[in-house]
Parts: sequence; C-alpha cells; structure tokens
Amino acid sequence: MNDAMHGGSSSSSSGRGGSGGGTEGTRRSGVARRGFLRGAALAGAGGLVAGGAAPARTSYADGAGLPGAPAPAAPFHGPHQAAVLTAPRRVTAFVAFDVTAEGRQDLADLLRTLTERARFLTGGGVPDPLGITGPPADSGILGPQLPPGALSVTVGVGAALFDDRFGLRARAPRRLTTMPAFPDDDLQADWCHGDLSLQLCADDTDTVLHALRDLTRHTRGALQVRWRLDGFASPPRPTGTPRNLFGFKDGTANPDPGSAREMRDLVWVGRGTGEPDWTVGGSYQVVRLIRMLVEFWDRVSLTEQERMFGRARETGAPLDGNDEHDTPDYPDDPKGDVIPLDSHIRKANPRTTDTADQRLLRRAYNYDRGMDANGNLDMGLLFCCYQQDLARQFETVQRRLAGEPLTDYVKPFGGGYFFALPGVRDRSDWYGRALLAR
Repeated sequence: MNDAMHGGSSSSSSGRGGSGGGTEGTRRSGVARRGFLRGAALAGAGGLVAGGAAPARTSYADGAGLPGAPAPAAPFHGPHQAAVLTAPRRVTAFVAFDVTAEGRQDLADLLRTLTERARFLTGGGVPDPLGITGPPADSGILGPQLPPGALSVTVGVGAALFDDRFGLRARAPRRLTTMPAFPDDDLQADWCHGDLSLQLCADDTDTVLHALRDLTRHTRGALQVRWRLDGFASPPRPTGTPRNLFGFKDGTANPDPGSAREMRDLVWVGRGTGEPDWTVGGSYQVVRLIRMLVEFWDRVSLTEQERMFGRARETGAPLDGNDEHDTPDYPDDPKGDVIPLDSHIRKANPRTTDTADQRLLRRAYNYDRGMDANGNLDMGLLFCCYQQDLARQFETVQRRLAGEPLTDYVKPFGGGYFFALPGVRDRSDWYGRALLAR
C-alpha cells in the first residue's frame, strides 16, 4: 500500500458474467443510438461555450496538493489527460462500461459526446435550456451554475474494445491485455474488465454524482454501466500522505508527478516504444478493487502490523528511519533484522538499479460498501495506478508481492486493465480521435 499495494456506495450490473465486455444482447440493446448521440452533442454544445477555460494547474511534489485543500483546476486541453497527474481529491467514482454503440461512426459519436460533456463539466458554466417543452438541461443538484475546476475526468479503453465490432483490432495498444487473476485474487466476473473506463474526481460527493448523471444521460444507448465503485481519500492525519483503512500512509514512495523526466520514463507512452502512433501521450491504467479484512486486521498487534508493512504506523517512516520520506537502507539490513525481507515496502520497491524502471504512479482511494451478507464490514482500497508498460511495471511488482504476509488480510475481487487515452489537444480534438482516424 505505501509503496505499491496492488491488488461510499457501489454497484455492479447483474446478469453479465464472464471476462469480456458483456453479452451480445447487451451490446446490441438500445434504439436510435446514432441519432441520440448526435442530438446529445448538439444539446451540449451551447453549454460548452458557456464554460470558461480552467486555470493552469501548478505542478507539485509528492505530498503537496493532497486532500483537504481546494483543488487546483487542471487544464482540460493538452497532450495528456491532466487528471492522471492530479493528486487524489476527496471523492471519486470509478465506472467501467460496456460499449453498446453499433459501428465505428457510433463509437466516434460517443467519444465526441464524452469529450464535449467532460469539457463543459470541468470548465463550468450555465447549461443551455432545451426549450419550454423539453426536460431540464441539468439535474440541478449543483445549482444553476457549475463551478469551474471542481471536477477532473479520466477516460480509458479496455482490451475488449479492440475486438471485431469497430475494426480496431490492428490499432490496439501493444501491451493492453485483459487483467489476469493473480495467485492471491478472488475475482468476481461482474466486478471485472470493461470496454471503457471513466474516473470522476472532486472534493464533494454531489459534484461527482452530478457529473456521473450528466455523462450517463448524454451517452444512453451507447454505454451501459458494467460496474461502479465510489471511493474517498482522507485528509492528511496529522500531516503528510493520507492513510488507508489499515491506518497506514498510502503512496509515500510515489514518483513525482511534477518531474517531466520521471513521467516520461515511467508513465507516458512515447514514440519509439513499439506502440501505435495514436497512443503517444497516453498511459496504461490498472484498477484493483481490494477488500480489506479490517476486523481481522484490528486484532493483530501493532508491532506485527508495522513489520508486515515495513513502516511505523504513526509517522509512516521506514522502520530504520524517523521521517515518512526517509529512504530505507536495505544494504545496511541485508538479513531483514529491522525491515523484514518479506515486508510490503521491501518487496514492492527493492530500491535497486535493476528495479528503478518498475516504479508506477499510484492513485489509491478508500471505499466503504457497508456490510456483506454475513454482517462483516465491507471496506477496502480502490487502487489505481499508471505506467508505461504493464508487464515491466505492475505485473513484475505484483509477482514479487505474491504470498507476502499482507495477503492474509486483503482480498482483490475486481478491476481491470485499461489504456488512459492521450489528452484532448484543443477544442477541435476529442477523446480517441487519432485512434479512429482512417
């Protein structure tokens, strides 16, 4: 968790088993998809003009801009989706969809509509009315005017989108696969995979719910929710990196999102990497839904908990240090007398020259689903990370973590692999435009 734990209300669409993007009947449901999408795009266009451009996001080092302070607004346009670089806000909703659009033109209409709505929702403004006989243009839960900069949006695509429906098989990101089940997983089919991923982040729950309702309204007939999990990030307590639901700080050893070099080497897909040209500026996204067996964990001694993590719970410092951001001195502790050899931080990030290119950018949230059918607390980690290469980074780290002591207290049950699309460069651009170019 601190160095790389892999692994609100929530819902999973029922009756859709398997690892793909839903049944053929689900994919083909709905009527007049193309006409609806085009109408939705036109309906949203006026509101888009009303939304002002968001001010530029200032870069920050790890630990700055954390939950609890007002969100700096990220610019919507650029070579990358800016939300990837933005520190976790207080509230998130992660939603995976099955694409039910028929044909390539419908898919293009869908992605244009997503772009136009996301541009308006993140920029703010007053929605244009749809006429005296039409329904309200907006749910109204944020009042008559949307605040600018209160929301961030990240859009990704799954491996299932690159089947034969849209003629995109040859254009798939080379390293994008369906997320496998790892040895310690207990994956549930209804909580896995999807054609398209959408993450909404904000400082207030109503902002996230407003955006989710808007986007699903404007894409009805072309997208069907497959699964959804809501999450939250706590403010720093008392300072530094926020804590997960085991009480330990989560994300201490993250790469610096403000470092162009680290993002180039670890996060963004670049030219000359064997990937299709359209992927440049995107990033591979891993989502893991990890239940934490908190009632079991709460009966473990603090000393044992800290040895499993390799860090002090109170400060977040490695067990051989004093401060959260101290670098553990593994060469001075070759037998693991201070920081056990099977501790989480030591397995996740051995801090050697050979493992330096395996680091990944983590964006973890907590979740709470209430109780399970047996009356046990159902809560855990909505883990999300970004990297340049799934096999080199996430999967290599995941194999190192197999069998670590923490596996007795966590149970990954869902998630998926997605490719976070390159950014929308200007007002004439849209999500996936280069992907769909002939």
